[in-house]
Amino acid sequence: MLYVIGLGPGGKEEITPKAMEALATCDIIAGYTIYIDLIRPYFPEKEFLTTPMKQEVKRCTLAIETALTGKTVAMVCSGDAGVYGMAGLIFELAQSYPNPPTIKVIGGITAACSGAAVLGAPLMHDFAVISLSDLLTPWKQIEARLRCAAQGDFVICLYNPASKKRQDYLQKACDILLESKTADTVCGWVKNIGREGETAEILSLGELRNASVDMFTTVYIGNSKTKDINGFLVTPRGYPIP
Repeated sequence: MLYVIGLGPGGKEEITPKAMEALATCDIIAGYTIYIDLIRPYFPEKEFLTTPMKQEVKRCTLAIETALTGKTVAMVCSGDAGVYGMAGLIFELAQSYPNPPTIKVIGGITAACSGAAVLGAPLMHDFAVISLSDLLTPWKQIEARLRCAAQGDFVICLYNPASKKRQDYLQKACDILLESKTADTVCGWVKNIGREGETAEILSLGELRNASVDMFTTVYIGNSKTKDINGFLVTPRGYPIP
């Protein structure tokens, strides 16, 4: 058996009971080093398989081949395993084996939802989630998605807005969004969601362009109706207010 498990934003209280049950019953837990460190204290008796960033194929292959030995393996991901996680890659790699292991995906709270809860209610209407990482997706394609989402007046949630090698990517994204959105569009960001050092800010799109963010930050760009209500980021659904 091979579980692919979303851990949510990071805190134990935000891991679903279903995920905790699967982790308790497995023999081996595999994952990216940082995510393993989050849960290692809860399962000190388990065996762990870890690989650093950019070794996702190796990590998933190890998990599949270990499961084929008869072990119950859990591949863990932050947030939801099917949202920029390892679930898709596990299925892709497993199909090349004559008798692949049984795979079961267990969902988790993705950063879009957990970060939105910190800010208030920015995702109350249609929204698009876009990663600014161009490691696997060409920047031209990311640009096109940003333009389409802005032109459609979607609320936009940005994953991976910056890194050491991509320090100006949020600025570039904001410039694209400003082609269709006004500079006073209400936005927000949350850093280290559900973890030590969690911080958040509500600001305008013009101000967001120069905000200091990193790969542990999730960014929210409102639509034309999004507003700041007493310090909370809210996108009205359209219900009539008496």
